[in-house]
Amino acid sequence: MINDAGTTRDVLRAHAEKTEQNERPAPESLEAMREAGDFALRTPREHGGTGAGAEAVARRLTALGQACPSSAWVAGTCATGKSLAAAAFPGSEELFADPDAVFCGSGVPGARGVRDADGVRVTGRWPNVSGCEDASWASLAVVVDGTFCFAVIPVADLTVDRTWQMAGMRGTGSHTLVAEDLPVPASRVVAAAPFGLNDLMLYSMTVLAPVIGGARGALDATYAVFASDRKPFMSAYTSMGESPGARHWLAEAAHLVDRAEATMLSVARESDARALSEADGARLRMALADAGRDARTAVDRLLDLSGAGGFRTANVLQRFWRDVSVGSRHPHLNPYLAVERYGSALADA
Repeated sequence: MINDAGTTRDVLRAHAEKTEQNERPAPESLEAMREAGDFALRTPREHGGTGAGAEAVARRLTALGQACPSSAWVAGTCATGKSLAAAAFPGSEELFADPDAVFCGSGVPGARGVRDADGVRVTGRWPNVSGCEDASWASLAVVVDGTFCFAVIPVADLTVDRTWQMAGMRGTGSHTLVAEDLPVPASRVVAAAPFGLNDLMLYSMTVLAPVIGGARGALDATYAVFASDRKPFMSAYTSMGESPGARHWLAEAAHLVDRAEATMLSVARESDARALSEADGARLRMALADAGRDARTAVDRLLDLSGAGGFRTANVLQRFWRDVSVGSRHPHLNPYLAVERYGSALADA
């Protein structure tokens, strides 16, 4: 059961700076999300989880991202990792014994596996594995004898190479996992089919929702500025709200955030409702890329309103700006490839 989002948001917001400084979610944030059921979003229902669909995942991660996009991102990565594990190893009691365990993972085949009498020996590196320092299990793509496979490996058996050095989403701890001739039981390595479009839409929600949540967090911070006695510098106005230009900029930003969230939820509902075709996939990827750009543009508008002061390291607005700027450029939200694919689909129709 997912607890009240407001309570969890309060904890994440209170520890967001600590999360960024430590380059991983603060222990208090992890515990709050665990107690709220956020790491059980995609744990199968038969194992005590939520089994949430794309829309439920999107709504929850947006709510968390409103306080701390990095923490929401780690919860989203957990949802993806558990989805991969559940698809590859349905009914596994071992993997889902703790429905609230944190998973991480990578769908990029960064390693090679060689079969032996006891299973598979795995060697390789998987970069950008969000939440890996706090995860119990990693769902990882591996090429075994030329076949694309997934392996689920205890993170304790892997080495974390702390390579995550980014301007934004610092608190995701998206470091590199390393395996060196690691023995993995054959029961935890399985050949995998290509991702289906419905699965890809779900995985896109785990990326886009924290970004839109971050844009909402930036909007909240700007509402507080409008409610304060701050006035536009070098003007005769006595408050931000007196300025027609400032009100116009605020309205534009709020509209862009609302539009981004509405677009995301529309895609999620469509994905939950039916099997998607290739034509659907091209159209929906375009919509998701647009939603990411709307969120990013909205935060830029809000920084315009705050001026240079919005970039003070003590100002929460600059953290949201950095997180949204980095997160909205994830490959799932790549705008030029989305345009390319949509144009090809339209031309071939």
